[in-house]
Amino acid sequence: MLVLLGFAMIAVFMVLIMTKKLTPVLALIIVPTVFGLFAGAGLGIGPMVMDSMKSMTSTAALLMFAIIYFGLMIDVGLFDPLVRFILRKLGNDPAKVVLGTAILAAAVSLDGDGSTTFILTTAAMLPVYLRLKMSPVVLTCVAGLANGTMNILPWGGPTARAATALKLDVNDVFVPMIPSLVAGLVVVFVFAWLLGLQERNRLRTVAPEIWGVPDSAGSLADDGGSTAGGSGTGGPGSGRTAGTPSGGAGVAVLERTEVLVDDRDTAMADTALDPNRATLRPKLFWFNLALTVAVMVTLVANIIPLPFVFMVGSAVALLVNFPKLKDQGAQLVAHAPSIVAVVSMVMAAAVLTGVLNGTGMVKAMSEWLVAIIPADLGPFMAVITGILSIPMTFFMSNDAFYFGVLPVLSETAAHYGVGAADMARASITGQPFHLQSPLVPAILLLVSLAKVDLGDHHKKVLWRTAVISLVMLAAGVATGAIGIG
Repeated sequence: MLVLLGFAMIAVFMVLIMTKKLTPVLALIIVPTVFGLFAGAGLGIGPMVMDSMKSMTSTAALLMFAIIYFGLMIDVGLFDPLVRFILRKLGNDPAKVVLGTAILAAAVSLDGDGSTTFILTTAAMLPVYLRLKMSPVVLTCVAGLANGTMNILPWGGPTARAATALKLDVNDVFVPMIPSLVAGLVVVFVFAWLLGLQERNRLRTVAPEIWGVPDSAGSLADDGGSTAGGSGTGGPGSGRTAGTPSGGAGVAVLERTEVLVDDRDTAMADTALDPNRATLRPKLFWFNLALTVAVMVTLVANIIPLPFVFMVGSAVALLVNFPKLKDQGAQLVAHAPSIVAVVSMVMAAAVLTGVLNGTGMVKAMSEWLVAIIPADLGPFMAVITGILSIPMTFFMSNDAFYFGVLPVLSETAAHYGVGAADMARASITGQPFHLQSPLVPAILLLVSLAKVDLGDHHKKVLWRTAVISLVMLAAGVATGAIGIG
């Protein structure tokens, strides 16, 4: 009964948010509560949720002050030069912009922290997407793909958990999986390029006067040879000069790159990078850069609890950049919507995890999955574990999977000659899919910052992350990192 209720609860939750019948916050609260009562939790459901919420408070504090800190850095202009540099290198071609997003997210993911990756990637790329009228869902999808794939780095968490649970050296688990990581990143970049091409084609349809295709005579077929805005100068709000297609694809881009970058008064107006915003602090650029580097170094060194790092960083940034009390209050209010959106989802997720763990659903579901594996498939336990890790790490925390389920699977696999290291390596291939779970605070932060519906994000990202996980698993088998008994 617990197994049926567990899977039914997760299915109902996913259907409700993907069909937009309920917001994620409401679904995270209402659905587990109803199913928890059906599971016989009774009045005990309250303590279950509160116990789970206690473990979420530090995460909520981390996200709250991380939003404040990086929101301040965006407001004062720290990331403006980075975005302009990206624009100069990528131009206005959506395919290049999306690919650049994937590369940036993968590079920043080297620090092992998903929240930091998503904050920096969104800060740098969201204004570009909005300026080019591209879909922010594509941004969240590509950032999620890249960060999920990079999450198998030893300092990312899952690999260390797998090694610890099975009493292995973390390097013995990770190093043989480097070819799988490379294979996964290749697929990420392929998906990013294809999504960029889709955006390019979509923009031709929704804005033909801007993204028209030049005909054989070099004029824009959609508007009779004139550029968007009725001008051939390529100024802001206009298209390229007629007869100047943007390369072999024959696409008239939104604006000339040099105009988008350099004509700051109009190109970036009304965006997060508006060059005339009152919050800019150009004289404090080097101070803010040094402060941010210090915060990031402290994060990577992991010598101080992360929430406290961002608390202190936010306090110093506010005090130096906005010494007046009124301005400090205004900055906090300005970022309140983002804070409420993400912290409320983190707290609501405590209801789902509390019910899953408190009622015993997670334990029952994992034991059922282990029990239904036929004995004939025993030698393939590592491959089976890799496949199971895709849905199981989505529906439960990494701690629950690696410390609760993986040891049971590994003990079973040992009877068929499958080593613990093979099991550990296979178990981390589901991480690209895991990172999209509503139980992962970082993904809630990503969709909140980009103002994207979680259901829309899931529609675009889930099947792609499943493909990446399977490719990483196949690469592991092919290279011998994941053995068969």
